[in-house]
Amino acid sequence: MYDLLLRQCRLLQTDRTIAEVDIAIQQGAIAVIAPHITEPATLELDLQKQLVSPPFVESHIHLDSALTIGEPRWNESGTLFEGIEIWRDRKQNLSLDDVKTRAIATLKQQAMQGVLFVRSHADVSETSLIALQALLEVRDAVKAWTTLQVVAFPQDGIYGGAQNDDLIEKAMAMGADAVGGIPHYELTREDGVKSVHRIFELAQKYDRLIDIHCDEIDDDQSRFLEVVAACAIRSGMGSRVTASHTTAFGSYNNAYAFKLLGLLRRTELNFIANPLINITLQGRTDTYPKRRGVTRVKELWQQGMNVSFGHDCIQDPWYSLGTGNMLDVASMGLHVCQMTGTAEIDACYDMVTWHGAKTLNVSDRYGVEVGKPANLIVLDAHDRYDAIRRRATVSYVISQGRLLATTEAPKSVWHDT
Repeated sequence: MYDLLLRQCRLLQTDRTIAEVDIAIQQGAIAVIAPHITEPATLELDLQKQLVSPPFVESHIHLDSALTIGEPRWNESGTLFEGIEIWRDRKQNLSLDDVKTRAIATLKQQAMQGVLFVRSHADVSETSLIALQALLEVRDAVKAWTTLQVVAFPQDGIYGGAQNDDLIEKAMAMGADAVGGIPHYELTREDGVKSVHRIFELAQKYDRLIDIHCDEIDDDQSRFLEVVAACAIRSGMGSRVTASHTTAFGSYNNAYAFKLLGLLRRTELNFIANPLINITLQGRTDTYPKRRGVTRVKELWQQGMNVSFGHDCIQDPWYSLGTGNMLDVASMGLHVCQMTGTAEIDACYDMVTWHGAKTLNVSDRYGVEVGKPANLIVLDAHDRYDAIRRRATVSYVISQGRLLATTEAPKSVWHDT
């Protein structure tokens, strides 16, 4: 007898097809996928041809600052830099319980909406390293139902303070999953280049992943992505390296951008765009026309690069809105990147699922396949397009073979008068 049996599934495939199958789960793993399974199960769910998908992947979020909107004040300008100033004040009052409570509440909110893989950045610019320690404890506390990666993120720059270089190395020794950086926010361009080299040095020393906040600015002369690409090529680490944001890429002149695309094709780099936040924070100094503030998602995807989407912020100094719904993220990406062809719409869905798993380097244990851990979601939708268009309800969330959450889709009734 199986532990859990899902009947009448419409299972998403990576090749954009859909298979009508039953799915049996045993001891936390997917045991059988077949057109019809006759054996019984302890729990059976008739999905009535709802869509089954691997879970959503949150590629980029800041859990240490989540749910702090208005503390100590509102970001009235809506700019990235006012957000950094507000966070600099707020983080002076951090405690382990404060960060852990907000982070777990956010992760539960995400999980209810089908997000079971999350990469969060933790600010390591304060000597206490409270944000990092809290998220490392959260990583362990939620491991039974979600996979959390923690990036050591020097919000004020590796060379922005006398102790910051030592702090980020201490963060790696404490167990951070990835080393981060913010080269465009270092004091000088030379410091920015130096910081990228230092990031690769730390990643190789501690055998960790890399995720850099790279060129998150409208300045068309902010060109640290080429430095990251060069380091990736020379180190051979490309598939373990992520360039987040890269919003300046949208402001580069085409002669340089096309030259850079040729370089990037050699790297195996991963890219993360955060369309909700990028379009909100960037272009603030423009009059009209206003720049979109998002990297060249479509062009990177067309060149075969791995691109995923992240939420980035949920109710914090940089973004006052957000619920953690990755379909909101995919929808905004679809609109702002003008990806409205059928293959492009499907790609935007994949950017919050399979592509995100590749970014997090967890593809070996991700996907609805026999033998893999039984992490999957059921959407009240017909296909990828329908899921994004209607922000489909995630009816069931299955985590490590267990039914984690259920949500009923809203029903409308027309009363003819």
